[in-house]
Amino acid sequence: QVQLVESGGGSVQAGRSLRLSCTGSGFIYSDNCMGWFRQAPGKEREGVACISRDGDRTFYSDAVKARFTISRDNAKNTLYLQLDSLKPEDTALYYCAAAACPPATLRGFGIHDYDYWGRGTQVTVSS
Repeated sequence: QVQLVESGGGSVQAGRSLRLSCTGSGFIYSDNCMGWFRQAPGKEREGVACISRDGDRTFYSDAVKARFTISRDNAKNTLYLQLDSLKPEDTALYYCAAAACPPATLRGFGIHDYDYWGRGTQVTVSS
């Protein structure tokens, strides 16, 4: 049974940091590209960051570039998202997603390009 479980969300003030984690099981984690997405109330789900299966390539949305950092530890089947300099507009439910992919490639931010999804972890940023 494939599972992706996010953790690390919370409520913080603007300017502070959080670190999200996503642990996978039931599939070959190191064969999968990974992505972080978020969805705010009343808005569509949007891509935030994605990473290649070996972690050697990353890509960020313009909204989070230079503030968020995606990384992964394949030995622990875990994906991370470091959120720095948080803003109220970062408030959303954050999801991780996985998709089988070749080495040195990225899946991008197409929702339908990912095979597995977690249930999300809430991030709330107050001003």
